[in-house]
Amino acid sequence: MGKKLLIELMKLRDYEKVPVEGVFKQQGYEHSFKTIRELATFQFTCRKCEKAPCVHACPVEALKKDEQGVISRAMYKCIRCKSCIVICPFGTLVDDLFAAKTSGRKFVNLTGEKDMLEFAKHFPEDVVRVVEMEENPEQHIYELTHQILIREQPWK
Repeated sequence: MGKKLLIELMKLRDYEKVPVEGVFKQQGYEHSFKTIRELATFQFTCRKCEKAPCVHACPVEALKKDEQGVISRAMYKCIRCKSCIVICPFGTLVDDLFAAKTSGRKFVNLTGEKDMLEFAKHFPEDVVRVVEMEENPEQHIYELTHQILIREQPWK
């Protein structure tokens, strides 16, 4: 068992201005860097609506839904019009997930233990911490990647 980041997603979402974004490159998500918060929100918080109004509201077809109902966003297509945010009936999507994040924000590419420690040091331990544990659905802890665990109450 190796070290992993454990992120309390609801507490992370409560931050008005997240001081640092954890990003990683992952196949299957338009081959681009994605933030942990965006991927975790779509994977665990989203209610995976059958008709996905967010997907249909997007004027540039930047959102798509996979076979499991998980939404992904093509960052290069997204014009940040916020149509998906407005139409989401559950308030799952929040404005800062899609804001153009360039100035004033630090990014950490999460590729190893050093990166995890760098990311975690910017948050209180009850929000983000480095742990040695595995996924535990009974405690609402789910694997986002082999290095990242998310604690969230997913919608069922």
